Amino acid sequence: MDGLAQFKQAQKEGWKSFAPLEVITTPAGARLVHFAGVGPGMRVLDVGCGTGVVAVTAARTGAQVQGIDLTPELLDRARENATTAAVAVDWREGDVEQLPYSDGEFDVVLSQFAHMFAPRPQVAVGEMLRVLRAGGTIAFSTWPPELLVGRTMALRAKYLPPPPPGVASPEPWGQTEFVRTQLGDRVRDLVFDRGSLRVPALSVQHFRLNIERAAGPMRKLVEAMESKSPERLAEFRAEFDAIVALYYRDNLVRQDYLMARAVKA
Repeated sequence: MDGLAQFKQAQKEGWKSFAPLEVITTPAGARLVHFAGVGPGMRVLDVGCGTGVVAVTAARTGAQVQGIDLTPELLDRARENATTAAVAVDWREGDVEQLPYSDGEFDVVLSQFAHMFAPRPQVAVGEMLRVLRAGGTIAFSTWPPELLVGRTMALRAKYLPPPPPGVASPEPWGQTEFVRTQLGDRVRDLVFDRGSLRVPALSVQHFRLNIERAAGPMRKLVEAMESKSPERLAEFRAEFDAIVALYYRDNLVRQDYLMARAVKA
């Protein structure tokens, strides 16, 4: 298995415990669906759908929705969520860098904090635009590198081994100029907006512990250092907590994000 395939396999395994964090991103999912203008009868694809937060929300508008994700455990939860909401969504296991759909199949292609983790940005965005019809809408949410989630991602990268050759960092996706460059002249009417999540936590440490248990990259880091480098793990945790403390007030952690929307030319 080459480095790229190993990276994707690690992602597939690493994110399977994410379900407890779905409640955090649920409000942002509704914001993205509204931002993209999803409505009845539209053919919608949710890329990196995870537990179906965006896909189920879109389906509740009357859209015809499909969701795709690398991790089967998350798709199992997505099916449960769709059943609970009494909506029909076509779920499929797959890779954003090789979408199993026809050219121009969708009116709207969405991704919430997901496609940004694909190893090759141009391949991922190329596939998202390929399956979108001309005049259709692409919209996604990402984490700006200068704010909480972006800063903690950069911190994790300091403590983890470097990624395989050819694997790009997700951090630039939170920058407007990077988004402009990736989409290029394949789109028009590019619009940006900002959103904010408020995550309940009894303490900074409580917030971190929840992330360590559920978020793939954090679980990977903790598992790697817990037995081999406990002092280094303690150092990481202290740095992580110091960053989070800057965004913590009244038992809430503020997570700000970027949204982008454009029309396929």
